[in-house]
Amino acid sequence: MAEGDTILRLARRLEAALVGAPVAASAPNPRGRAAGVERLDGRRLDRAEAHGKHLLLRFGDLVLHSHLGMSGSWHLYRRGERWRKPRSSAWAALAGEGQEAVQFGGPTLRLIAADRVHLDPQLARLGPDVLAPELDLEAVLAGLRRQPDRELGDALLDQAVVAGIGNIYKSEACFAAGVDPWRRVGDLSTAELAAVLTAARELMLAAVASGRQPHAIYRRRGPCVRCGGGPVRSRGQGDANRTTYWCPNCQR
Repeated sequence: MAEGDTILRLARRLEAALVGAPVAASAPNPRGRAAGVERLDGRRLDRAEAHGKHLLLRFGDLVLHSHLGMSGSWHLYRRGERWRKPRSSAWAALAGEGQEAVQFGGPTLRLIAADRVHLDPQLARLGPDVLAPELDLEAVLAGLRRQPDRELGDALLDQAVVAGIGNIYKSEACFAAGVDPWRRVGDLSTAELAAVLTAARELMLAAVASGRQPHAIYRRRGPCVRCGGGPVRSRGQGDANRTTYWCPNCQR
């Protein structure tokens, strides 16, 4: 699943490609036509925003909301360039003067009235964006503290607590901070929780800038890169059974 760094990077690329000029909007797949994508034809993209794993494309009084889930993707092409997937599978195509943005698949693509975005049930439930220009760290800590019996690695994936962290950064942030993701939130100090959240933010911002996600611990096989001790361990965590990677030697 695309995490917050991927969506923020995508928002910046879409802004650079499409903001300013009217777009030619089409929906080759019926799913996009049902979402009302063609209503955007001839409109100008004002800006592209990311909130956690959610992409918001603002066209005046209408907002195109996209969430890619496990299977969705946005592609950017030069106008006239051949697409890498069949045209019939594209939910939305937004063509600017020189480039074209195309969404394929995903659980969410819909139009929302701009003045209703802050009231929308899907979006209003999201916690603070870990990549917001000013992260409300106190609000995130308060949200975590309301779940004292939850394991840290599982709690970090709760988008109602903090938006944007997924399975990669759950593991990478705990490893970078030296904190065991299996400890319960109520047993962790404020300094430990803040260290994990700060690590997640810094790692994700670095990935936004470079386009490369870290893999110091995630999906790593063999000895830990930090301590060189026993092999990195992994197993499913939480109700969703998302795999967590950690080093028992250097994460406490």
